[in-house]
Amino acid sequence: MSAREDLANLARRAAAGTSGPPDPRWAALTVDAARARRAAVLMLFGVLDDVPAESGKPLAPAELDVLLLERAHTLGSHPGQVAFPGGRIDHGETPVEAALREAEEETGLDSSGVEVLGTLQELGLAHTNFLVTPVLAWWQSPSPVRVVDYGESAQVFRVPVRDLLDPDNRVMATVHRAGRSFDSPAFTVNGVLVWGFTGIVLNGLFDQLGWAVPWDQGRLHPIGA
Repeated sequence: MSAREDLANLARRAAAGTSGPPDPRWAALTVDAARARRAAVLMLFGVLDDVPAESGKPLAPAELDVLLLERAHTLGSHPGQVAFPGGRIDHGETPVEAALREAEEETGLDSSGVEVLGTLQELGLAHTNFLVTPVLAWWQSPSPVRVVDYGESAQVFRVPVRDLLDPDNRVMATVHRAGRSFDSPAFTVNGVLVWGFTGIVLNGLFDQLGWAVPWDQGRLHPIGA
């Protein structure tokens, strides 16, 4: 079975409510749905063009990648964090429409080349009170991507899934705030750390797809408060 078929099957299971028990960390991503603001993110997988995977381990097809961006370090919310393209759902928009619009605005991609496979369960971002719909998609006809607004994004990049799955690139991000510790799965790729909401979502997605491989969850990576 191909990577696209795995993704499409997961989207069908999610639509039918049979995608299996949620990742416990996904279950923890909750907000009050009656008061939350709505947002959507585009989880866009495709085939690499000219960026080879650094990992030589046969953990995923060498050409498979996913689109991410690094938020500008001057932003007031989640500065410098790696994220999926996405943002607020405007009045009258569907989550799919919002995810594609935001991806166009943030990365310059041509959404006509994007095949939407479906949506996954809504996930909460308590810090900003957003209820986020992940939109799962396949890049049928990849187009160039770039930073459209440096006030919003520091970089836009396509990262090989093989590198994300490589246990050598996996750490547990740990944050100490107000006398408490918070740990979440993370990835060290492309010179950045993918952690927080995006790290949790990718980790849970790989588990549901059956792509995940064991990694050392005792390897901690402290995050500044």
